[in-house]
Amino acid sequence: MSDTLIQIRNLSVDFQTDDGTVNAVKRISFDIPRGKTVGLVGESGSGKSVTSLAIMRLIPNPPGKITSGEIILEGQNLLNLTEAQMRGVRGNKISMIFQEPMTSLNPVFTVGDQIAETLILHQKLSNQKALEKTLDLLTQVGIPNPQERIKSYPHELSGGQRQRVMIAMAIACEPDLLIADEPTTALDVTIQKQILDLLADLQKKYGMSILFITHDLGVIADIADDVVVMYRGDIVEQGTTQQLFKAPKHPYTKGLLACRPSLDKNPRRLPVVSDFMTTEGKERTDNVESLKQRKETRAVSDQQSVLLQIQNVKKHFPLKKGFFGGVKDWVKAVDDVTLTVRRGRTLGLVGESGCGKTTLGRTILRLIEPTEGKIMYGDTDITGLDREGMRAMRRKMQIIFQDPYASLNPRMTIGAALMEPMIIHNLGSGREERQEMAGELMKKVGLDRAMLNRYPHEFSGGQRQRICIARALAVKPEFIICDESVSALDVSIQAQILNLLLDLQEEMDLTYVFISHDLAVVKFISDEVAVMYNGKVVEMNDAIGIYENPQHDYTKKLLSAIPKGL
Repeated sequence: MSDTLIQIRNLSVDFQTDDGTVNAVKRISFDIPRGKTVGLVGESGSGKSVTSLAIMRLIPNPPGKITSGEIILEGQNLLNLTEAQMRGVRGNKISMIFQEPMTSLNPVFTVGDQIAETLILHQKLSNQKALEKTLDLLTQVGIPNPQERIKSYPHELSGGQRQRVMIAMAIACEPDLLIADEPTTALDVTIQKQILDLLADLQKKYGMSILFITHDLGVIADIADDVVVMYRGDIVEQGTTQQLFKAPKHPYTKGLLACRPSLDKNPRRLPVVSDFMTTEGKERTDNVESLKQRKETRAVSDQQSVLLQIQNVKKHFPLKKGFFGGVKDWVKAVDDVTLTVRRGRTLGLVGESGCGKTTLGRTILRLIEPTEGKIMYGDTDITGLDREGMRAMRRKMQIIFQDPYASLNPRMTIGAALMEPMIIHNLGSGREERQEMAGELMKKVGLDRAMLNRYPHEFSGGQRQRICIARALAVKPEFIICDESVSALDVSIQAQILNLLLDLQEEMDLTYVFISHDLAVVKFISDEVAVMYNGKVVEMNDAIGIYENPQHDYTKKLLSAIPKGL
């Protein structure tokens, strides 16, 4: 038996658009060995997900079409099979885990029914046998209380549990190849480690091959045997993981490796991929590299003026109500938190989903009301302000949310979205002046003022995040909360946004609270770091001290879960 499970030869995929033909994948070739993991790496738009859909024969036609090549599985070219024959391959021979489990699971069926359906359809099991196998699968993937969870609907599970259900469904028929398309991108670092460990254990048990698609080379180093790097539809480099990390050859690969924040380096700025892709950028690249070796500590001075004081803040949500409407239990989302944020500095707030960090951020702005405690902004107790007082205060305090697309009105042009807060706070003397101010904001965040008449859907994810930053700056604030504002971005785009935030902080003397589950990102951008767990701050230190000398077990657990690379 051959050591190669799948051979992909000269594969091309085109899409027809209003602007002409887009060559999404351009005559690429690579192999997937039996029982091994191949990492397929690249930024959004590189063609990696299109490649995986082509292997599954799931390219939507129209507008997409596989225009050339072969996908050979055990001597059989999948591109020559009928749709009925491909249905026998999908699930049985090749399965796929998609990036966002909530959109991949049917919200009106229990997770047990959805896994059982796969077994009944592909394995022809009886309902009773399918139920027994489903319970076994849920146990294998580490779902707690599988007898109860089998009856749960997708919305009743956490993100990590939903991803485990997707994995259970994908391995139900013990496929030869498991395609994992960005399966850990939106997950906390500890949940990500659990999912990666689970995939490794299942691979050993079933002898599967895995095609692991991601933009994060740190994850690839932990899980892959071989790596294929894609850029704009082409494969620019491939080899063993060891070769790629020790001696990357292509400038794009070097850029991807360099732009990820690292725990053991303290650069002033992050390099970006474009620095590596031109000869003109070579000098800039060398400069960034030299800065990476110069450890820079931004020590917080005791004399630095305090901008924000959070004193014994609590936010409790009612959980259960009794027969007569009384509350029987509470969720203590924020539980007696005291913090100080100094002017012109960045406080990193880090922890897993559910630790209370986002609730604390929104409570600081009084987007949700605190249950107890005091929030002092300068000399003003904002917990005592009425609605009009808070409206005036929000000109000084802004927030950048995690999902830029959900933060922008799809029916408003970008120009209108930027001018809306100016109108609310009476900034600018008229439409013409506000348009000029909006154009200047676009320029400040690295976008063209000619884009003001476009709508949100016409921008990439990174561009939309820049627009959200511009909108936060529209009222000339002093203080901004960045709530997971780079977590969904490619590492190269993430580096650009982090650099932009630092530039704006220096230029405008901004103060940030930076909320994230990514400790490497928090370390890069923050002066001080507070670690939250179960609604409490369990540890606080300067950014370097908390990583070099963690005190709390939870902090140590978060640090140990970060992909280290090679």
